[in-house]
Amino acid sequence: MPTHAQRKVLRYTPEQMYALVADVRRYPEFLPWCTMANILQEDEAKLVADMTIGFKMFRETFRSEVTLERPSEVRVTYLNGPFRYLNNTWKFLPHPAGCEVDFYVDFEFRSAILQAAIGLVFNEAVQLMVRAFERRAMALHGRKPALPAAVRAPAAQG
Repeated sequence: MPTHAQRKVLRYTPEQMYALVADVRRYPEFLPWCTMANILQEDEAKLVADMTIGFKMFRETFRSEVTLERPSEVRVTYLNGPFRYLNNTWKFLPHPAGCEVDFYVDFEFRSAILQAAIGLVFNEAVQLMVRAFERRAMALHGRKPALPAAVRAPAAQG
């Protein structure tokens, strides 16, 4: 039952980070091990998607419901596939330096073999996934995005 929680402040707005995480159909473009994302239903508040993940010899597809609360939260609820359960939440909180991203994931595979395999690399895999979202934000919005004047550091006097 691997669980991972991480908080990080990024120099992007909550809306930018929300939009990036909510854009599930783009995950195969940048997210390690995500080989397919198929949106089955979608509206402003919710979507249902099938995602295929591949890792070494394993390849599994699962269905989840993604609840969208713009611009503050993306919540994933597992519907069916190889897991016993999957809970995943992203929260985007305003911060003077941009956005505080609060990420949480907890899951268990039905297969003891899959569970054992992911257990060996879980923390590294989740950290790599979170870094992939950071790199995607940099690619979409630049390394040092413009922040509102109210949160920029004052210019050096000299």
